[in-house]
Amino acid sequence: MVDSADPHVLADWWAETLGWSVEPTDEGFVREMIAKGYATESETRTYRGSLVWKAGAGIRHPDSPPEGPPRRILFQEVPEAKTVKNRLHLDVWVGAENVEPTLEKLKARGATYLWRGRQGPHSWVTMADPEGNEFCVS
Repeated sequence: MVDSADPHVLADWWAETLGWSVEPTDEGFVREMIAKGYATESETRTYRGSLVWKAGAGIRHPDSPPEGPPRRILFQEVPEAKTVKNRLHLDVWVGAENVEPTLEKLKARGATYLWRGRQGPHSWVTMADPEGNEFCVS
């Protein structure tokens, strides 16, 4: 799970970055939960024209099975901003020949360059997503 100020925006950003898809929200289910008193309108929001749960969004790996547990990343809303280094970050492997064009695309979409690293023959670039979460591109 990834803490986020705006989980839907960050889920969109990461889905595009990784080539995954944003999990759709079942608007009928959300409305049913409100009607039955299990949730309130304040726990929802409209995002890209659909009613969604305000507190979170998920992205799914393209090879996830249609049934059973998915390969996914969840983004959850938290009130506080990121203040320290991540304990976990993703490595986005694009191949050495694609690193520089990928960096430019990511920066154009709101990522921030942090530093370059190398260990033996392997090199990477550490960046931050639009909410400051570190990740590497190699």
